[in-house]
Amino acid sequence: MIRRAIEAGALLLALGGAAAAATVSDNDYPTSARVDYVFGCMAANGQTRETMARCSCSVDTLASILPYDHYVAAETILSMRQGVGQAANIFRNTPQYDDTIAELRRAQAEAEITCFK
Repeated sequence: MIRRAIEAGALLLALGGAAAAATVSDNDYPTSARVDYVFGCMAANGQTRETMARCSCSVDTLASILPYDHYVAAETILSMRQGVGQAANIFRNTPQYDDTIAELRRAQAEAEITCFK
């Protein structure tokens, strides 16, 4: 009887840990990255309270789909593609980076459908 209670408690702790891990992964974007995203979104869509709410929803949706390290990689690639010279050409002409960008674009599309419909 005591053994079953201990096993049940261990199971609950394990499940609670898994739930906490899922929550952490959804919230692994630093506040500064979220704020930067919202500022950029508001610059593109208007400086209203409604837009702020939609942009906040958008970055939350993005964070729930795309891990932060993938977001940083995609943003870095996009930034490097805007440059000039040989370094920028490497990022423009390397197909392996296309999957990273596509992952970001899919997450952004989902965020737009969820928050800007």
